[in-house]
Amino acid sequence: MSIATPINLILLSLFAILVYMQLRPKAPVALPQAPPPVVFRTFTPTTLLEYNGEGNKPVYLAVRGQVFDVTPGKNFYGPGGPYENFAGRDASRGLAHQSFDAEMLTKDLKGPLDDLKDLNEEQLENLQSWEERFLEKYLVVGKLVAEGDPEAPKS
Repeated sequence: MSIATPINLILLSLFAILVYMQLRPKAPVALPQAPPPVVFRTFTPTTLLEYNGEGNKPVYLAVRGQVFDVTPGKNFYGPGGPYENFAGRDASRGLAHQSFDAEMLTKDLKGPLDDLKDLNEEQLENLQSWEERFLEKYLVVGKLVAEGDPEAPKS
């Protein structure tokens, strides 16, 4: 009885193929491209306005002085979304009133920030819950200050 039987040759061939498949050179793994880093910035209402999602720009909005990158929720906050009025703006008053209308936005972008002092307890609770939701879901990319504030970016 010889060792070179047909079954042994088939098994040896299969073994050689398996060893080759395991040891052959593999193509390098391509890692996905990381998003560009976001630097914490200081915004004024006029500098925040350009971040409304148009022209492939990110979508930012402010709540109580914190600027959030809501680009992952662009379907909601970007152009054509139900909350598009808030894109690039301070959304605090509208969120507190549970109103997404343009009337809730500050018209004078060069004036002082809305101090929200006239909000009642229920409206403040609404605003607090929205702020907590944004802190859980979105990255804080800056803070909002009024035009003329010492921290305001120089144009």
